[in-house]
Amino acid sequence: MEHNDISVGLDIGTTKIVAMIGRRNEYGKIELLGTGKAKSLGVHRGVVNNITQTIQSIQMAVDEAIAVSGIKIDEAVVGIAGQHIRSLQHSDYITRPNAEDVIDEDDLEKLEKQVHKLVMLPGEEIIHVLPQEFKVDGQPEIAQPVGMYGGRLEANFHVVVGQVSSIRNVGRCIKSAGLNLAGITLEPLASAEAVLSSEEKEAGVALIDIGGGTTDLAIFKNGIIRHTAVIPFGGNVITEDIKEGCSIIEKQAELLKTKFGSAWPGENKDNEIVSIPGLRGREPKEITLKNLSKIIHARVVEIIEQVFLEIKNYGHEEPKKKLIAGIVLTGGGANLKHLKQLVEYITGMDTRIGYPNENLAGDSDEIFSSPQYATAVGLLMNGLNRLDKKNLKTIQQQAVQEEEASEKDKEVVEEIETLKEPKKSIFEKWGDRFRDFLDNAE
Repeated sequence: MEHNDISVGLDIGTTKIVAMIGRRNEYGKIELLGTGKAKSLGVHRGVVNNITQTIQSIQMAVDEAIAVSGIKIDEAVVGIAGQHIRSLQHSDYITRPNAEDVIDEDDLEKLEKQVHKLVMLPGEEIIHVLPQEFKVDGQPEIAQPVGMYGGRLEANFHVVVGQVSSIRNVGRCIKSAGLNLAGITLEPLASAEAVLSSEEKEAGVALIDIGGGTTDLAIFKNGIIRHTAVIPFGGNVITEDIKEGCSIIEKQAELLKTKFGSAWPGENKDNEIVSIPGLRGREPKEITLKNLSKIIHARVVEIIEQVFLEIKNYGHEEPKKKLIAGIVLTGGGANLKHLKQLVEYITGMDTRIGYPNENLAGDSDEIFSSPQYATAVGLLMNGLNRLDKKNLKTIQQQAVQEEEASEKDKEVVEEIETLKEPKKSIFEKWGDRFRDFLDNAE
């Protein structure tokens, strides 16, 4: 990629693949330069199960984004989800050779790399090592230790782990589609970046991202990620239930869900009926909206209860772990009518729908403000943050090199000055010594 201010987010979902090319404008908002979307074939519940089909879908989405933007891209930040994802808590420390030096970014990096060496279960790999609180020489609850003095640097980490084969399959699909992997990010973390405010993360919030194949959860408290989970159910299971319950084809079931579906059966009257065309000359089917919402309600309750169980496992009832900002719903499933009310009813927590439009520039297409594009926007933001760090590092390295060069220049100048000084003859040196002797004799 020739441009050092442009990044690409690639969301490989179960129902759709989205490629987003963008950059930050002067106000810090995301300016979308090109977007591409393709039907996702070959991905089941967030995991690639058909390499060839997935590569084709990725290429379609990427080619469309390139055609719209006119920018050639060669790398992307990709999201990962799926039921193979699990997370664990881990503590680690390093002893610094010199406690008189201040702690810098290199020390944090060293500590993080140490955690990456953790022995995992066979076939597993660490995806993220996310620091929570630090301790410096036993002093607890330090949010940012850089700039402090100390000999022992300790930290609690939230470690996200996934299956090596699943991660490699995603990598292979990206490479075969002609792209390099700029980074891999857990999808709920990307969605959180797009739809949550720093105030919500500080107060305590649970983000529920209801996708096509999985429902992802990320819990934040005091501005730090505390818990992540991937539940292997999403919008596709709801569509499947409608298909089975109403004896119709999948395409019709999906259309019914999005156009007439509701998570709350009480609001539909018995006489509200929708007619579905029959297959190949067969009689049309009549389906009552009450029945439709009963089918949807049963499955949505199951999904929300599983997510709520994860929130309970985190321990949200403890005063220190209380989620004051409640729940934020995002992902394609968040568009389901009356879902917000149902979630509030089941959990008893304040709920809102999360839209990524707060981070997008004002002239962005309204379609991309929908919750179903939250992950793609978050991945693009993640890519831009990586670029910022990379550019900052380059600037710092250049500054160090310039400083070293100017020091060398000074030394050379001093040497030249020394050489310029006229050398004294043997008689002049002897005369100087004789004068010093006479001065001292007085």
